[in-house]
Amino acid sequence: MFVVGITDLVSGPAASINKTIAGMKANATSGFDAIRGGAIGLAGAGLAIKTFMEPVYEMQRALGEVESLGVHEKELKSLQKTALGFSMKYGESAEDFVRSSYDIQSAIGGLENGELATFTKASNVLAKGTKADAATITSYMGTMYGIFQNNANAMGKARWVEQLTGQTAAAVKMFKTNGQEMSGAFSTIGSAAQAAGVDVAEQMAVLGTLQATMSGSEAATKYRSFLSGAAKAQEKLGLKFTDNTGKLLPMVEILNRINGKYSDLQDTAQLGALKNAFGSDEAVALVTNLIGKTDGLNKSIGEISMITGMDNAAKMAQTMVDPWDQFNATTKAVRISLGTLLLPTINAVLGKMNSGLTTVIGWTDEFPNLTKWIGLAALSVLALAGATGIFTILMGLGKTAMAASGVAVLAYKSIVVALAWVTTSATMKHMLLWTVFKAGSVIAFALTNALHVVRAGMILMGVASATATAPLWATVAVIGAIIAGVGWLIYKIGDWLGWWDKLTNLLQSTEWGTAILDTLGAFGEKISELLSWLGLIDDTNVSVSGTAEKSMSVTKPEQMPELAALRRPDASVPSASASLAGMMGNNKTIMATINSQNPFNPADLDDWAQYQGG
Repeated sequence: MFVVGITDLVSGPAASINKTIAGMKANATSGFDAIRGGAIGLAGAGLAIKTFMEPVYEMQRALGEVESLGVHEKELKSLQKTALGFSMKYGESAEDFVRSSYDIQSAIGGLENGELATFTKASNVLAKGTKADAATITSYMGTMYGIFQNNANAMGKARWVEQLTGQTAAAVKMFKTNGQEMSGAFSTIGSAAQAAGVDVAEQMAVLGTLQATMSGSEAATKYRSFLSGAAKAQEKLGLKFTDNTGKLLPMVEILNRINGKYSDLQDTAQLGALKNAFGSDEAVALVTNLIGKTDGLNKSIGEISMITGMDNAAKMAQTMVDPWDQFNATTKAVRISLGTLLLPTINAVLGKMNSGLTTVIGWTDEFPNLTKWIGLAALSVLALAGATGIFTILMGLGKTAMAASGVAVLAYKSIVVALAWVTTSATMKHMLLWTVFKAGSVIAFALTNALHVVRAGMILMGVASATATAPLWATVAVIGAIIAGVGWLIYKIGDWLGWWDKLTNLLQSTEWGTAILDTLGAFGEKISELLSWLGLIDDTNVSVSGTAEKSMSVTKPEQMPELAALRRPDASVPSASASLAGMMGNNKTIMATINSQNPFNPADLDDWAQYQGG
């Protein structure tokens, strides 16, 4: 009996390829997971620090803007402290508070001993209580200081601004207006009323009363026209509008005198006389608007004049506080307080980092070639990561395609089951099922080939990934060659100068040196034995052996007996099966020996098998 053995040379390499691809996928997935986790952790830590310190840096930038105007550090500390207190109490931004002081410092010079903080607080409290923005009110404060500067200096700037804040808040509440309208009114009228001797309480009352029917700037325009024409009007009307010092009388008294002479302003002749006296329709409009409101105007002037502080403005602002805004502002204030203490340390660390990066920039200029190779190595690593990412994407697409094929198979099975239940005729049923099964076979064949194509693509992707690593290994090889070259050069220089002989003699003269040399010698012998075993160096004493799976040994076979000698059975000659069993042993690979002098033909082989079978 003749036995033929076949060695499978395909399954092993194919399994190895599949294992390599699976390993690449697993390594890529774990690598990207590690990168993602590390990146998320690093980004989270950086974002947490940045988020925590952001209000601190915003505060520092705002203080820097104010400091650019020449404000001393003591005033800046007072301003920051006041800003934090204001933000926690009213739920507003501490940085915006500080920035609003820039306009105040620009408009009002000579603020000291905490006056800048007081002005800024008063402005922001008034803005909060009168539903105006801080920029509008700070501009209003600058305008009012320019108009009533003498009064402010006489009272003290801090006390004056608190009183002005309280009076403005009272006027806004009293006349149902807002801070923006009052600011517009005083910006339009300017110092005209102050020059005529009218105090601030009367001006606010007049302008506030007029704003019941018009805007603040329009009211100021009419008031300004009245003031400019009052001096001439008194002569034409035969009335006295000024006192002995030339200052204008209070508005209520002037209106009463006009009303005493011209009691019916509905009369066209009387209106004409007033217009001719004041010289403008705006002035006459003010008179006709206020002449019937003298009692209320007088009361308003008295109430505003009695206000000396800003408590009423603070109460108005407090009623508009949102608890959530207040909580948010409080947490930011805490972060600013803590961050300000940490800021010197953080700035020192950042300074060291900047200095180090500057040094690195200098090294790149000093060692351009080394910088180039480091850059190429970094690019190689990134290219490898990119290739691995593409490979992972392709693997994901392959899995998606397999999932889609599973859906197709499920749909196919559903159709088969449905037809089996729907079809009642056996013949028709068999025909339909036969058709469906044939279609399914075609689809399965197509899907199988498609998966083979996907698998081939994955194998090509593995080859491409291996190719992508070539620049990285080339870079490593170049760096290793440079290091080896430098070492070889040092060795040659030392050998030429006789350093190594001197070093050997020095070591041999001491016990510890002799021990080192003996150890190095033994290590060198082991290395030589290893290299000899690997066949990297010549050594006659080295022999190589291995198993059937790990290595292949070639033995010259004994010469087979001539065919004529095998024509008759002989008990001394073992059978073919025994010979083959002895030759194979436990190995799976069949070894066949062929006599090149007289090769077998089919007839000889058949005869030989019959003889051996006995």
